[in-house]
Amino acid sequence: MSNNIGMPFLDKGILQIGLSYDYNNLNTLNEGSKKLKDNSRLRTTNSVLLNLSYNFSQKFLIEALLTWVNQSREITSSFGDINVDETFGIGDGILLLRYMVLNNEVSSLTLGLGKKIPLGSTAKRNNQGILLNADLQPGSNAFDLVFTSRYSRSFNFRKSMNFSLRGTYRNTGVNNSYLGNNKYEFGNELQLYLGVSDSYLLWKQLISPSITFKYRKAGIDRINSNSIANTGGEWLFFNPSILFFIKPTISFYLKSEIPFYSNVKGTQLTPTYRFNTGIVFQVLNKKKNHNLIN
Repeated sequence: MSNNIGMPFLDKGILQIGLSYDYNNLNTLNEGSKKLKDNSRLRTTNSVLLNLSYNFSQKFLIEALLTWVNQSREITSSFGDINVDETFGIGDGILLLRYMVLNNEVSSLTLGLGKKIPLGSTAKRNNQGILLNADLQPGSNAFDLVFTSRYSRSFNFRKSMNFSLRGTYRNTGVNNSYLGNNKYEFGNELQLYLGVSDSYLLWKQLISPSITFKYRKAGIDRINSNSIANTGGEWLFFNPSILFFIKPTISFYLKSEIPFYSNVKGTQLTPTYRFNTGIVFQVLNKKKNHNLIN
């Protein structure tokens, strides 16, 4: 979820609505940083995400993220039998308040603070009626604190080119009713993004390609304060993307995420590739809409 927050700051009174689809494929088995020759396990996540943001002043923006999640896990035995566990439903949400600390012709700095809200179910069961593990549930049954920041800068040699540094940190809460009366806590998570983007006019179409490098670190999960084996790790990703401005108030984007380094605790499935696409609408207030038309 932290991967899909961060709507841009716009003028006062503008509502932004984003609808996107996210596909995450985990088919790479790692032991530490070593890839194992084993493709018998597959995890996939299909998500539909609704982003909403509103600039109620030049300095403050409120942002919300709502999700619908479909997760599946396939394990192929040495005899060729495939065991599948699958869940779907409303996932957790995020509510953020963000503040524009600095904004001038060459640079900007924003900070944000919010919460992940446990809207999703944690009671999904497999075909045998067995309650599924926490990582397959649509929700977490825990409130998390979410911190965000973003710094961007342009330079005189090319004004349309933008360099950015973005970070999110999630301080996870505790599910106090996991498998009855146990306490489950996902590891805290840090994500850092370093990127560059530019804008071009291609056949009368304004496009904005970008390249981003992402670092993610996830802490070890815990149950009743005891560490859970084979959880937590560090990853580095390469993220190319392209943004198309269909109209001044409508944009469409394509993103991908390709891992090039993984170092996990124990033995874990790690991401193989990820794909995200979506569309963003700006709903202008009457005065701005009139000025845009004229």
